[in-house]
Amino acid sequence: MKLQAPPLSLYIHIPWCVRKCPYCDFNSHAGQPDEEAYVEALIADLAADTGDVSNRPVGSIFFGGGTPSLFSSAAISRILVAVREQLQLADDVEITLEANPGTADAGHFAGYRAAGVNRLSIGVQSFDDTMLQRLGRIHTASEAREAFQIARAAGFDNINLDLMYGLPGQAPGMAIDDLRQAIALRPEHLSWYQLTLEPNTAFHATPPPAIPDDDMLGEIAETGIPLLASEGYAQYEVSAYARHDRRCRHNLNYWQFGDYIGIGAGAHGKLTVPGEGVVRRRKERHPRRYMETASAGKALSGENRLQDDDLLMEFMLNSLRLNEGVPAAWFEHRTGLALAAIGQRLALACNQGLIEEDESIIRPTQAGRQYLNDLLLLFS
Repeated sequence: MKLQAPPLSLYIHIPWCVRKCPYCDFNSHAGQPDEEAYVEALIADLAADTGDVSNRPVGSIFFGGGTPSLFSSAAISRILVAVREQLQLADDVEITLEANPGTADAGHFAGYRAAGVNRLSIGVQSFDDTMLQRLGRIHTASEAREAFQIARAAGFDNINLDLMYGLPGQAPGMAIDDLRQAIALRPEHLSWYQLTLEPNTAFHATPPPAIPDDDMLGEIAETGIPLLASEGYAQYEVSAYARHDRRCRHNLNYWQFGDYIGIGAGAHGKLTVPGEGVVRRRKERHPRRYMETASAGKALSGENRLQDDDLLMEFMLNSLRLNEGVPAAWFEHRTGLALAAIGQRLALACNQGLIEEDESIIRPTQAGRQYLNDLLLLFS
């Protein structure tokens, strides 16, 4: 089966934060960024990574972190100028930048918009100051609301709010009140997800008290998801909800097993390379080491070609998160494997009522979405 190159995205990692949150397992570091040197490294890293994809249009760009809004608008503009020089961008390219309410100001946001950023993702997490303190956040609820209004005033008409539930000491009613406050702002997109205690985090080493149990978490979800739907927020992925079809194209490309370049400290990439297959790449993780190696065009710290079992598992683990699923033909086009490689597992999932019985699409049923972990186990 011949591989077909899927859509292409670009991820840009900025690893610094004012303070490391105790639940965060991303490659982020508290401290003051060396902005100029890091921008130089990113541009050199990009130049070393574009040889295989220079003729492929990029449909989305995502500045993630860390806290990308720690960087000046001039730095973001310089990065995007280099991206436009080295890559072919789609006319309607989506360019997202993650922002922390504690680092928001009108000048920064207006400058990001002028640089070409057309989507903001604001890490609110909660509108309850007590919850924010327990999460180690540096902002208050009023600062979160103010950051949203600053973004609107700067001309952003596509904004995501990140909101968490299942927080330490949070009753179901408190979680739904958080959600109502987020909805009241009328963002185009909401990422509403459960707090998890990930390995290698402070919360995992020392779990906070009074984490809601499974019954409480179920009650929150059973109330919150219909509330979101009634307010026009359509769920299209496990934790993603959009109004007016303002789905995040960048994240959709991940879930649909698309390709992406990853630049920045610890960034990962996935590329479909003719004659080689699907290749994953990763960059030097520590910011200082990354800047030293990237400036010499040697930021790559590892590369591996996905084997058949990895391709099968990764495709299914991503695509089954989507409510609408994916065309069955994409499995063959994006893995190079025949659909028969998962035929028995699909049949088993169908028999258990977890996947729809439709040969043209791979889509979880309502039960499949409700018991997603059980469904994913069939393909892992």
